[in-house]
Amino acid sequence: MCMQSSRWFFVGALFACLISACHHQPVEVQPVVMEYTEQQIDSLSFAHTHHYSHNYNFLVQADSLMLLLQMPEEALSNFPTDSFSIPKGDRLVVADIRILPNDSIDSVWVQLAHEEGMFGWVHESEMLEQVVPDDPISQFISYFSNKHLVIFLVVFIVIFFVYGIRKLFKSNAYIVHFHDIDTFYPTLLALVVAASATFYSSIQMFAPETWEEFYFHPSLNPFSQPLLIGLFLASVWAILLTSMAAVDDTFRHLSFQDAVPYLLGLAGICAVNYIIFTFTTMYYVGYLLLLVYVSLALWRYFRHTRSKYICGNCGMLLKKKGRCPRCGAINE
Repeated sequence: MCMQSSRWFFVGALFACLISACHHQPVEVQPVVMEYTEQQIDSLSFAHTHHYSHNYNFLVQADSLMLLLQMPEEALSNFPTDSFSIPKGDRLVVADIRILPNDSIDSVWVQLAHEEGMFGWVHESEMLEQVVPDDPISQFISYFSNKHLVIFLVVFIVIFFVYGIRKLFKSNAYIVHFHDIDTFYPTLLALVVAASATFYSSIQMFAPETWEEFYFHPSLNPFSQPLLIGLFLASVWAILLTSMAAVDDTFRHLSFQDAVPYLLGLAGICAVNYIIFTFTTMYYVGYLLLLVYVSLALWRYFRHTRSKYICGNCGMLLKKKGRCPRCGAINE
């Protein structure tokens, strides 16, 4: 009886130990409250609205950038001041930012530090016209957004397109949308370029702040950007991949001497698509134009370009029944 009692006592003690071992005391987590100084709050607010802040890197893209040696208040008070110039191509770092509401020209003054240890002040509006973020993607965007370059490209592309297409038509050469080859990639490339140009112009119209943030903090990763920019980057990658497929398929369908003029004509049509849809979208005409263009391009390809038959003897693609141009077999 004593042995049985001690056995039950041991079992009960073991069960109590197991229960106590499984018990978890929840840890009370105290919320961490970050307290920012007024200067930090102002800095975060400025970075949100202006897309840059302290320690941001710029590159001088103008012939030179003039910087004020004295404090901005001295210039506003008409005190004697000195200035120095930063040549094109030099790098600058944002050292300080001051807001002067009584400045009638621009209330934002930026202090820039030169790599040689010199510091100077300049109006933000003047600075942004003469510098570009020190990033190759931002520099690419700035270069191709230059109005003089855009006008030159428009004139050059129009002349090349009119002359080149005219020569191709006269020689009965292959050209996308008109005398096309039996591959969908060139048509798809032209459509993707047109859609991307329309989407690019739409972002600048309806979400300029999103595009400006991307300009100051660019990336080629679509998944690291907001939805609109991510979709635009995805379309850029689609253009690159479709271009590679179009070039590869063109050389499989045509000889070298026929493929080169065809690809040049394709490049010209893509360039014209970019210009037309970028500018017409700003006036809302581009959306209707894109719908019409996509419909006509698809109808043209599936109606007049795509091969519907295969030669029963050699396997060559045929647009219509009859004698095969390769082996001479009759396909009924």
